[in-house]
Amino acid sequence: MTDMRPARPPRPRRSVLYVSAANPRAMEKARTLSADAIVFDLEDSVAPSEKEAARERLRAYFAEGPLGRGREAVIRINALAGPWGGEDLLAARACRPDAILIPKVDEPDDVTSVADVLSETDAPDTLRLWAMIETPRGVMNAGLIARAARGPASRLDCFVTGTNDLVKETGVDLQPGRTYLTPWLMQIVLAARAYRLDVIDGVYNDFRDAGGFLAECREGRAMGFDGKSLIHPAQIEPVNAAFGIDPARLAEAREIVAAFARPENAGAGVINLNGRMVERLHAEMAAALIEKARRLEEMTSGH
Repeated sequence: MTDMRPARPPRPRRSVLYVSAANPRAMEKARTLSADAIVFDLEDSVAPSEKEAARERLRAYFAEGPLGRGREAVIRINALAGPWGGEDLLAARACRPDAILIPKVDEPDDVTSVADVLSETDAPDTLRLWAMIETPRGVMNAGLIARAARGPASRLDCFVTGTNDLVKETGVDLQPGRTYLTPWLMQIVLAARAYRLDVIDGVYNDFRDAGGFLAECREGRAMGFDGKSLIHPAQIEPVNAAFGIDPARLAEAREIVAAFARPENAGAGVINLNGRMVERLHAEMAAALIEKARRLEEMTSGH
């Protein structure tokens, strides 16, 4: 069957920084940071005794207005099946972020159940869903979960890999280069790409190890990730550079789009460009890259 999901404008998601909703100083600082997306966390970083206070803090924070400069505000809730998920979801919906991040997604129902609640409470269509793939079942079912994005009414936009949880639940040895994680990470990337989802790499825990972090950023980009999730503001600029748009690729993209726009190429599926065959699907990919570059320029200039 054909993927019925409508195309959505591409958004830069190079850097995705976790900020605890239990840390008011970090939340306030988030407004000044250059991360493409901020994930305000109600899950792992918030103690059970702090859950309600964290929700109230988020309500007050979002009442002050958006992050600005085109950056995405995301709220990570607890799982609906647990004791805090229901209240988290209602609080997150009231905050009207750009997206809600669902943890420990094992199967499609983990996404559709949240989407159903949002629909029943008349949440706007602009409120998207991100899914954390961080369990063995989640990796095994990644294709089925991504397939939930194929309907035109789907809210699912993005996968986020939870490498720490995967390591904990599988017992693999986390070596430099992530030798034993790589097959699972590639499975997540493949599932996301099959249904036109963005996909974010997991965190690098030692934020003082600049060399190791940069190596993992380059590795993640080569694997096909759109960006990387972060635990410290010091990681933002290196990851933005590592997952930035290469000027040569952007120039090539503009050349491809311009070539297909010529009258003689109207309706052509394949054209000859500088001695190589270029398909129309490459023009679509090029147009998406150009749009992403435009959004990055707007974010950088502060418009």
